[in-house]
Formats: sequence, C-alpha cells, structure tokens
Amino acid sequence: MTSAAETITVTLPDGARREIPAGTPAGRLLEEALGPKRAKRLVLARVDGELRDLAAPLHDGAAVEGVFAGDEAALETLRHTAAHVLAQAVQELFPGTKLGIGPAIENGFYYDFDRETPFTPEDLERIEERMAEIIRAGEPVTRRDLSMDEARRFFAGRGEAYKLELLDDLAREGHESVSVYEQGGFADLCRGPHLPHTGHVAAVRLLHTAGAYWRGDEKRPMLQRIYGTAFFDAKALKRHLKHLEEARKRDHRRLGKELDLFSIQDEVGPGLILWHPRGAALRRAIEDFWREEHRRRGYGMLFTPHIARRDLWKTSGHLDFYAESMYAPMEIDEVRYQIKPMNCPFHIAVYNSRRRSYRELPLRWCELGTVYRYERTGTLHGLMRVRGFTQDDAHVFCRPDQLEGEIDAILDMTLYMLRVFGFDRYDIYLSTRPEKYVGTEDNWERATGALRSALERRGLAFEVDPGEGVFYGPKIDIKIRDCLDRSWQCSTIQVDFNLPERFEVRYAGEDSRPHAPIMIHRALLGSLERFIGVLIEHYAGAFPLWLAPVQCRVLTVTDRHDAWAAEVAERLTAAGFRAETDLRNEKLGRKIRDAQVEKVPYMLVVGDRETADRTVSPRRHKGETLEALSLDEFVSLLETECRRPFTEAAAA
Repeated sequence: MTSAAETITVTLPDGARREIPAGTPAGRLLEEALGPKRAKRLVLARVDGELRDLAAPLHDGAAVEGVFAGDEAALETLRHTAAHVLAQAVQELFPGTKLGIGPAIENGFYYDFDRETPFTPEDLERIEERMAEIIRAGEPVTRRDLSMDEARRFFAGRGEAYKLELLDDLAREGHESVSVYEQGGFADLCRGPHLPHTGHVAAVRLLHTAGAYWRGDEKRPMLQRIYGTAFFDAKALKRHLKHLEEARKRDHRRLGKELDLFSIQDEVGPGLILWHPRGAALRRAIEDFWREEHRRRGYGMLFTPHIARRDLWKTSGHLDFYAESMYAPMEIDEVRYQIKPMNCPFHIAVYNSRRRSYRELPLRWCELGTVYRYERTGTLHGLMRVRGFTQDDAHVFCRPDQLEGEIDAILDMTLYMLRVFGFDRYDIYLSTRPEKYVGTEDNWERATGALRSALERRGLAFEVDPGEGVFYGPKIDIKIRDCLDRSWQCSTIQVDFNLPERFEVRYAGEDSRPHAPIMIHRALLGSLERFIGVLIEHYAGAFPLWLAPVQCRVLTVTDRHDAWAAEVAERLTAAGFRAETDLRNEKLGRKIRDAQVEKVPYMLVVGDRETADRTVSPRRHKGETLEALSLDEFVSLLETECRRPFTEAAAA
C-alpha cells in the first residue's frame, strides 16, 4: 500500500482532486481521466499553465489538463517535433551532416545544417519521403536529462561541434544540466516539450532552402537552412499551401518589377531603393495625404540633416544601444560625423534652439525623415528590410497634465489613417516597464495609465506585454492584418523619459521654474518603404483609385482619335488626376489587356463615337464597362471614388 509520503494531490480540469503515486507521468493520469477515445488524441499536458511532455512526472499540487491533436496550443510543439524529424531524415540520408538549430517559427519550422554540398530540389523530395516513413513508423520521442559533462561527452562522440558551442553558452549562463530528445537513433539538444511519437506529425511539407550564418554572424560559417511547415491534418496543410501560393502571387518584389515601381541594383548597393516614376507617384500620394493630415491636426513640419556630429549620438545614447546598426563615422574638418539612424535628436535640437514656456506646449512636430541603418546582407528583403528608409516620424513635447489627451489624439489619428489605407483589423499591445529602466515609477505609472486609458475609452481589445516596454518608457504597438491575415508591425506610440533628461530639455512652468516635458515618439506607418511593400501585397498591386500610380489610361481605336485622347488626358491631369494615353499602333484588345496587367483602375476607350460626342467610355480594371460619359461626369465619378476611403474612415 502506498504511504502518504509517497502520494501527491493534483487537480484535473473539472476541479476534481486526485491522490496519485508520486512521480506519476502527466499522460498516464490524463489517459485514465479522459477514457480511451479522447486519450488517443492526447499529445501534451498543460501543468500549472505550462506545456509539458506527457511523460513529465507530476508534482504535488499540480493543476493538470490535456492538450489534443489539432489544438492551436499544440501547433508550435508539432512543428518543433517536425524539425527533429527533418534533422533525423537528413542525417540518415546524408551521413556526416552536422546539426545547427531547428526551431518552430510562425506557420512552420526550419533546421540549419552544415554540409558542403548544397541541397537540391531533388534532395528535398528524398528528405520529405524519408520523413513520411519516420512519421508512419510512429517512433517514440523520449527525453533524457544529462549533466553538462555527460552532454558534452555525448555530443562530442557524435562530432556535433555546434551543439558543443551551445552547451558552453548554457554553462556560462549557469545551467548544470540539459535535456536531450531522442527518436529512432536521432538525438538533439532541446528544452522541449515534444509530441509523444512521430506519428502525430500528420501533414508536413518542405518548402525551400536558404543560406544562414551560424548564430546570425556573417563572420561565422554559412549553413544551409531547410524551411518546412506542418499541421495535424492534410486539409489544414492544403489550405496553408494555397495561402502561400497566393502570397507568392502578391510578392511585392515581383509586382514591383512588373508594375515598374522600384528597383534595387547591385551597382547602387543592396538595401537601397530606387523609386521609378510610378513608384514615386504612389509614394507621393501617400506623403501628400500624410502631410495634409498632420497639418490639419496641428503638427509643424520639420526638415533635418542626414548627418550630424558623432557626439550628438553619444549624448542621445544611440552609440550605446544601436552602435551595431549604425554606419561607420566619417571625418570632416577633423571632426567625426555620423549618418543618422534616427531623427529624434534633431527634433530635440529644434526644441532647445530657444527657451520654451508651458504656454507653448504641446508642441507637435513631424518629419518624413530618411534614416540609415546597417542590416546584414542576408536579412535584406525587398522593401521590407532595407538599409535606407523614410520614417513617418513625429514627436510631441507636452506637460504631464496633457499626456493623456495627446495619446488619445495620436491613437485617433493612427486608426483613422490605417482605415483610409484599407486596414481595419489589427492587434494592439501595451508594453510595460522592463527590469532596467530610466525615470521614476510615478512617471511610468502615469504614462502606462494614459496609454491604457486611451485604448479602453475606444473599447479597443489589447494585450498587455509585461516588461516589454523600451528602457525609456512604455509603448503601444499596433500590428495591422492584411488580406491574407498576415501581421505587420507599423504603428507605435512611445513615451520617453530618457532623451529629455539626456539633452536637458526644459520649459518654464507657471512657477517660472524649469520643468522637463514628456516626449512622445510616434510613427503611424513606420517605414514608408515597408508600408508600401505591405500595400503592394495587400492589394496585389491593384491599388484603390486614390493611390494608383496611373489612375486613368486613354486608349485609342485608331490614330484618328489621337487628338481627342490627348485632350482627355490633358483635362484629367489639369483636374488633378494621374492620366496618360496609349496611342500605340496596336489593336484595342491588346491595349486593354496591357492596362489590365498594369492594374490601371480606369481605361477610357475613345473611338469615332466618343470623338464625335466628346465623351469617354470607361472600363474598370476588373472588366466592368460603363456607359459613355462626358468628361465632367467622369471627373465627378473619379472625385467621388477618391473621396470614399476618407469619408468611410471618418465615419467608422
């Protein structure tokens, strides 16, 4: 009979308490509680809120519940297990291949390998076939806990140099033991948890390969990374692959070239964008709206230099925190200068150019400021990750009693502008004080409360991200969701207690004494380059009328209609629209197809009847043909359609 000292008490999801033998695995308890039918789908246990292997022994007082195949909570573990299956297949098919790391990532997983010969598409097919065999075999996945010395001997015996380096790092962090997961003769250093056997990896697909420096350091060996994805059922995998295919069709790099929007050229430099006339027209439409909206809401526009004395970045703290992302300094007249990674110090310099009174605050200043940050070549990605980009930057200097109102106004402006661009779904995060911070606790509480209040007043759902604020203040981050439900970080509102102190920013209060204003950093769109990349993919290049680089193209049937076509384009241009003519000696059908491929919103066909009647016959990009209209009627139609996103956003 088991004594009281050898038993523990645990709690099941229904609140029932069970007395069980000490050391009982979580899976065994759950299988008994669930019954054979539900237990078949059991893949993990949640113990005191944390995911654990089913084999994990329970402790006294534990709250235990099951996690099942198909549960969202189990997807990351599924994909981590799939990464181990991938590594096992690779080492079996290509002996001598060394292991890097293999984490689960959003919507999939990858594993890095050290192998001299590059993996080919045919290799990926063989690897995927071997993975299917390992999955069908349902090989048990087991965990072993080893001391640091045991783990070193274990991986040294396998010749896994990268694992030995990871063990050295863990030892420096104070770890005395590590866990190793094994299946079918394969073993990997891993914290877990994992699925109980490989058979639960029901649907897997390898996607592509890429190069990846070990530990992300370009001075270290280049490894081969294999990307894949996995789901609990084939239907979910099929949906995801269809989603990926749609994403490929919308890839802004491909569409940017096809629509002649921008280019990136080696002779200019990687990560540096050349905007072509049509891309510049799109960008100008965005900037014009941005400038006018800021003017309307009481912002002053600033223009600041691209370089400054290096000492400015020392005072701001950027040399302490961002040195690796900054370019090397240049020397001018024996003084070191730095190309700017941020605009903030310049805006502070404008503030400090003269004495300020409490009566002047708040001061709202904005700038479309181009900054430069070093990114490793391997991380560059079209418009999404570049080395030179323009921030839609703004800073507000305000008194403490004005903070809540200013945050409220910024949030209102942010959501309005995002709606105008067609984004009405987003995830919002409130990031609070980290362990290391500057400023007083009172200031942090006041600022965090102001951010929270602004969100709550609008009834906006948000998640608190504890300890994820920046060292100088709390922040709100808004991640928009595009038409494919992908999340993109764009808008941020940050409260800063640090820079006003570093630069001795002050205003004269009602008591005539100097006081430090609160500084709010604020970006609505983020990087214009990145935001335009998101727009291209969201709309698949078929932009709403107000954004389209070419809004109307006048198509002639024969050259005897050229004069009227030119007059139509001229009058539309004079009315403020981006119009052009297609006077080529081509059939009308070809001209229409070309305009559709180039995603021009309106094609205006002019033939004998239109020329005689001085009308146009509009045809929309998606194929709808309208009745012939006079030019005045068509201009009115365009004006109404261009206004619609703004009126709808304001009414929302």
